[in-house]
Amino acid sequence: QVKDESEITAMRKAQSITDAAFANIIAFMKPGMTEREVQIELEDFMVRHGAEGLAFPSIVACGANGASPHSVPGATKLEAGQCVVMDFGARAQGYCSDMTRTVFLGEPSERLRSGYAAIRDANEQVEAVLRPGMTGKEAHELAEHVLAEHGFAGKMGHSLGHGVGIDIHEEPVLAPRNERPLAAGNVVTVEPGIYLPGKFGMRLEDFGVVTDDGFDVFTNSTHDLVVI
Repeated sequence: QVKDESEITAMRKAQSITDAAFANIIAFMKPGMTEREVQIELEDFMVRHGAEGLAFPSIVACGANGASPHSVPGATKLEAGQCVVMDFGARAQGYCSDMTRTVFLGEPSERLRSGYAAIRDANEQVEAVLRPGMTGKEAHELAEHVLAEHGFAGKMGHSLGHGVGIDIHEEPVLAPRNERPLAAGNVVTVEPGIYLPGKFGMRLEDFGVVTDDGFDVFTNSTHDLVVI
């Protein structure tokens, strides 16, 4: 659960490839493409730019498909007015990265904007207070509280985060079941999401390391709303 400097360096490398893949994909994707086409470009880019392989099969989910947190990319076409959830990661020196961004095809509706504001606020509030001594349960409950304040109570349906290392899912978890205090060297994701079946879903995920006095985020991609 506690990673050393060499492990952290490997995960930073994996994340730098992942951040580059995000910059590439938002310049590449456009309405009319299929989820699968976007997935292929994401994954090919990471491998072409230094990844040893993938941390896990990438998720690309547009429109109502985004309401399923583990949606499998398929023939569904991207359409204007939708949001697209992309969850992906690279592997470097044996270690994984993990990142999710939600982007918008054309100017989003007020409902989509309000949803994105909620997940961004939840992500940033948790990242601002993560530190040794805080429990995974407390982190998860803070995110749930923020989402509820924005009018999305009970719409996440999964744990706020998990450990990352050689495996994509490790301990410790940011979840109601984890009442143990976090320690410096824990590498975890922070990934609040909201899911409205039949309508849309969205998630904003970073990962980083708990330090002696806070949380050092490896992910460098923007939290600003991205409109394509």
